[in-house]
Amino acid sequence: MNKTEKFTLTGAAGQVEGVLDYPHDDAAPRGVALVAHPHPLYGGTMDNKVAVTLMRTFVSLGYVVARINFRGVGKSEGVHDHGQGETDDMAILHQWMTEKYPELPVALAGFSFGTYVQTRLAQRLVDAGTPAERLVLVGAAAKKWEMAAIPADTILIHGENDDTIPLVDVLDWLRPQDIPVIVIPGADHFFHRKLGHIKSWVMQLWGRGDLTEAETDTASAD
Repeated sequence: MNKTEKFTLTGAAGQVEGVLDYPHDDAAPRGVALVAHPHPLYGGTMDNKVAVTLMRTFVSLGYVVARINFRGVGKSEGVHDHGQGETDDMAILHQWMTEKYPELPVALAGFSFGTYVQTRLAQRLVDAGTPAERLVLVGAAAKKWEMAAIPADTILIHGENDDTIPLVDVLDWLRPQDIPVIVIPGADHFFHRKLGHIKSWVMQLWGRGDLTEAETDTASAD
């Protein structure tokens, strides 16, 4: 069973509540993963089931995982800032984790609104010359917010029946970038009864780079 530890950071708008989850059996971590939760004004918290699934996936991959509650959620101070301040707070989390684990790569993962925050943070890291190891985006918030371009090896997972962020909007966003997406048949926005697919696909693809054309076809027809 993995170890869990609560922490508090000082963000730009006050205290930020967070949780660290460590790899199983006290194994030395192979990397750091930061997980961002869905929209706080619609019930999103760091304990959202998709965010927790992403955490458990990275713990299984041997990563130490950090999650925070965005502004105004739980014990995190401040008010919702439409992704601007949330990105600032994730950047503070990134700095804190890289100071704790200076030799380890940092992966970014997010769900829904959290994908918007993580793509913004990823761009900041590229601009700073310290790019993330890789991104995992579930229910990417295409057309909800202005999503930045993403690296070619990003792992994207989306539900076929997502009525919050329609699949067609994600395809329109990805098409100019020529980046594939894993489509989970029958899955809604929150992946009800489909959470296992998220973990299994990330576990399969982590460290393998882009999907081949054959793999993309298989994924779409899962």
